[in-house]
Amino acid sequence: MTTTTGGAAIQAEGLRKSYGRLEAVNGIGFEVGRGEIFGLVGPNGAGKTTTIECLEGLRGADGGTMRVLGLDPRREGYELRERIGVQLQQSALPDDMKVWEAMDLFSSYYRNPVAWQPILERLAIADKKQTRFAGLSGGQKQRLFIALALVNDPELVFLDELTTGLDPHARRSMWDLVRGIRERGKTVFLTTHFMEEAEQLCDRVLVMDRGRIIALDSPANLIRSLRAGTDILFTADRAFDPSPLRSLSGVTRVEKNGERFSVSGTGDRLVCIVVNALDEAGVLFRDLRTVQPDLEDVFLALTARSEGDGEDR
Repeated sequence: MTTTTGGAAIQAEGLRKSYGRLEAVNGIGFEVGRGEIFGLVGPNGAGKTTTIECLEGLRGADGGTMRVLGLDPRREGYELRERIGVQLQQSALPDDMKVWEAMDLFSSYYRNPVAWQPILERLAIADKKQTRFAGLSGGQKQRLFIALALVNDPELVFLDELTTGLDPHARRSMWDLVRGIRERGKTVFLTTHFMEEAEQLCDRVLVMDRGRIIALDSPANLIRSLRAGTDILFTADRAFDPSPLRSLSGVTRVEKNGERFSVSGTGDRLVCIVVNALDEAGVLFRDLRTVQPDLEDVFLALTARSEGDGEDR
């Protein structure tokens, strides 16, 4: 678990929310430490957006208790919104609104806004100050929405599906921005459909499914809990007989497909053992790579059901 300062930024206990007969959030409880990048993941319909909207004070919970920065989002929403920043899953501005106009408008909503020009500079869109919203690229629009979420110098920033629709280069650029937000002393609560994003950014990840928490830990611990092995793939002369590799410590399976060979097993020294055995046998191998489990494998193993096409509530 990550080291945090100043106690919990978020505390939820027994949180519930239903839409008719659909129980979107079913009695969940968790804490987010100050200074964390905390991730919330789950299939469509798992209850992620409902959870984050309850914490933001945008949606009323049916039951349970919540404290966000020590405040109750239901009763102290006005005070809370002065201290949090929110980037919504679905966001838009008028096409003709210029970047500076949006920043000026959002600054007027807060009692103590910070100067917004340095924010645009940090987010590398200061040169777009006179550009209308419709003229921004997808990545630039996302940067603008982050800038709008930071204009009140929040202690806690909510990022809901920040990189959906962005190309890989823009997505990784956003990751750097998120890390930069935390480096300036903020707490970040993010939801994402990209498991690589959660694995790269988050100190801890909460996995939801059907309104319930099914796992909560660091990405490394979640991956270790899968107890999956490592696959070693390499190319060698098709005449090579890989049978002796089956007797090596930790090896559980050896397969051959023409010139491609696969060795599966467990243990921290598996790769070293297999490479040494190939070297001692005089095998000329190439294109060796390893395939290890990642957070996506954990996610698929934990949820193990069709995501469907429903709205993510």
